[in-house]
Amino acid sequence: MYYSSKRRGEDGIAAVIDFLLSNARLVLGVGGAVVLGIATLAVKRLIERAGRPPDEKPDKKMTDSWEELGLVSASPKLLHKGIEGVVMKQIAAATKKAELSQPIPLPSPEPQRCDTEPLQRRKRMDLCVMTFVEHLQQYYRTRVCLSVEEVSVAQQRALDIATEIQAFLHSKRPDMPLGDMTLAGSLLDDLQVVKADHTCLIVPLQLESSLWTPIAGEDTFLGHPQYCMVRRENLEYFPRGQSYWDRHLLGGYLSSRLVSEQLGKTVMESMNWPSLTGTLECEVRPVLGSPELKLEIQGLTQSSYDSGERFYITVLPTVRLAEMTLTAQREITGSFDYVWYQSLYTSETARLAALDKADSGVRRKCLKTLKAVCRNCPSLRKLNGSHLCNVILHMSEKEADWSESAFADRFLQAITELIGFLETGILPSYFKPNVNLFQGSTEDDIDEMGFMLYCAVTEPEILLI
Repeated sequence: MYYSSKRRGEDGIAAVIDFLLSNARLVLGVGGAVVLGIATLAVKRLIERAGRPPDEKPDKKMTDSWEELGLVSASPKLLHKGIEGVVMKQIAAATKKAELSQPIPLPSPEPQRCDTEPLQRRKRMDLCVMTFVEHLQQYYRTRVCLSVEEVSVAQQRALDIATEIQAFLHSKRPDMPLGDMTLAGSLLDDLQVVKADHTCLIVPLQLESSLWTPIAGEDTFLGHPQYCMVRRENLEYFPRGQSYWDRHLLGGYLSSRLVSEQLGKTVMESMNWPSLTGTLECEVRPVLGSPELKLEIQGLTQSSYDSGERFYITVLPTVRLAEMTLTAQREITGSFDYVWYQSLYTSETARLAALDKADSGVRRKCLKTLKAVCRNCPSLRKLNGSHLCNVILHMSEKEADWSESAFADRFLQAITELIGFLETGILPSYFKPNVNLFQGSTEDDIDEMGFMLYCAVTEPEILLI
C-alpha cells in the first residue's frame, strides 16, 4: 500500500495510521488507544506542515513544533517508552521531507580510502541480507551461551565459599542439625545466559519426620498452592524441646523468618569475611539490608574485577518432607513469618530436559534465547525464567515439532503465546494450573511488555539488538 501510492507521504502514512488505530485497542486497551491517537495526530500535523509553502512565518512553524512535542511530553509512561520513538522518527522524516526543496550542497572531495573499506562494506551488506533464522542462530552463539571457562570458574568459587560456610556452621553451631550444603539453580543446569552472575546455596534443615508435617498451600487459610506451612506434631507425647527446631516455633508452626534470622546472625554477621577474601583471592561480603540471605563476590577473574562485575550467592534454608521441597524465601512470601515457599523450578527444568531428551528438541535452547532477550531488553525484564519456562511447557503440549530446523518458528510462536497470556493477564503454572504467574505484575508492567512483544511480531529483529 505504501509503495503503490503516488503520494507516499500522505496515503502511505494514512494507511499505517489506520492500521495502528484499528489494532491499538487489542493490545493497549482503551487508554492506550487514546494515547496512540494523540501521537498519530501529532504525526499527521507534522506531515501537513511539511507540505506547506516555504514562505510561511518561521514563528508559526516554531509554535507548531512545540505543540507536537507538547503532545508527546504530556503522554503517560507507556507513550514515552514505546510510542514516543515512533513519533520522533516521523518528526525527523517530516523535517527531512520539508528540507528536500532546499538546494543540495555539493559533496566535498573525500580523501582516498584504504583498500580494506570495500571489504568492510561487503561485510555490512552481508549482515543486512542475513535472514532472521541466521540472525537468531548468531544471537544464540554470541549473546546467549556462556563459555565453559566462565561457568567453571563461577561454580568453583561458589563451591569454595559453600565449603567455608559449612565448616564455620559446624564449628560455631555443632548442635544445629544441617545436611550437606549444595549449589543449585540455572548455573548448575546450563540455563544461565548472558553472564554467570548468580547461583543458590541450599542449606538443608534436618527435621524429624515423626515430629513435623508439611501442610500443602491449598490446605492453609492462605489458599495459595505454593505457600506451605510446617506443623509441629505430637506435642502431647513429645513436648517442646525434643527437636532442635522447636526454638523456631511460631503458633505451632516452624517459622521461616526465625530460621532465616538465626542463619543470618550466625553466618552473615559472625564470619570473618576479610579473612575469607584473602583465602579465596576474591572479595566476599554479605549484602546487608536485603530480605534475602545473599553474598556478593567481586573478582572471580581479573577481567571481572576490572569491569566491576558482581557474582551473587543466595543462601536458601530448605526443608524436605514427604516429597515436598520448601524454602525460606521472605522476598516472595512477604510478611507471613510461618510460610515456606514451594518452588517448582526443579520439576519444571527436569520436565524440559526429559522432553528434549525424548525427541532431541530445542526447548532448552529456546528458553535460554528468550531469557537472554528479556534480560537485554529493559521493557521485558519483568519476564523471568519461570514465566518463560512455563510458556514453553504449555507449548509442548500442543506442538510436536521441536527439531533444530523449527527453532526460529518455535521462538516466534513463544512470542505470540506470551502476547496471548498478557492480554488475559493470566499465565497458569504448568504443574499447578490454579497458580497465576502474572499475579504480582501491575497493569503498567503488562501493558509495557505486551506493547514490546506486539511490535516484535512484525519486526522480530528488534528483540535481537
